[in-house]
Amino acid sequence: MNRCLTIWRATVGLLLAGCVAGLQAAPVRMTDDRGVTVQWAQPPQRIVSVLPSLTETVCELGQCHRLVGVDRYSNHPASVRRLPQVGGGIDPQIESIVALRPDVVLMSASSRGVDRLEALGLKVLTFEARNAREARSVMLRLGELLQVPDAPAVWQRIEAGVDEAARTLPPQARRLRAYYEVSTGGYAAGPSSFIGEMMSRLGLQNVVPIEQGPFPRINPEFVVRADPDLILIGVRNVQGLDNRPGWRGMRALREQRICVFTPDESDVLVRPGPRMAEAARVMARCIAEKGLR
Repeated sequence: MNRCLTIWRATVGLLLAGCVAGLQAAPVRMTDDRGVTVQWAQPPQRIVSVLPSLTETVCELGQCHRLVGVDRYSNHPASVRRLPQVGGGIDPQIESIVALRPDVVLMSASSRGVDRLEALGLKVLTFEARNAREARSVMLRLGELLQVPDAPAVWQRIEAGVDEAARTLPPQARRLRAYYEVSTGGYAAGPSSFIGEMMSRLGLQNVVPIEQGPFPRINPEFVVRADPDLILIGVRNVQGLDNRPGWRGMRALREQRICVFTPDESDVLVRPGPRMAEAARVMARCIAEKGLR
């Protein structure tokens, strides 16, 4: 009897081990934002990320340990700062990436070097999230790639966090007309961008017309004519703001209704990914402090 039981247990153990091995070895297919489909014999274990929002998404999904290299701008969570850096989207260090022997390289759709990396035999996925819907799609696809089944729940928590931040603001926030400058050269957050969508969810009215696109370059004279109640801008770009022709007379500057975000806050605000709820809280605090006084 004991011998039969031992044989049965051994047989069941072998079957379970075979099933687990089969699951681990299951092929994975993923289509990126180029429409290119890539396949792996099993989920990628060695990842190089060349975009901060993708780095943060991998880590939010609990897979930070799979990262073997990141771009120079990836700084969250703190653990990724210890990883080898491989340049940036416009100047990826091809040799450094190849030396890390990644199973997959995650890049922006606008990054350089994609063709060269693929020619060297590496598998590349490119993603570009311009709005919340696309940011959700990126997270769910990375969850599928890395076989993280609770990726939808992770996104739901982010959405709930944005809604909670919006509830902290009173109705009068919906009367505020705002301009958000995301980078030097007058590039603004349009209503169709993830930043513009967040502004709307927090009750702000964006002075940039939606037909201008997600992140248009805006003529400074247009901002003067729009005369926003509130200006949102990073500390890196705020220098000389009141020296721009006509800007000193705008309502926002006269009444000091300017939200100036620190570099860390700007990083949170301009990355479409898992810290969008935190971005909403940062923006809501600014609106309450500057816009509603």
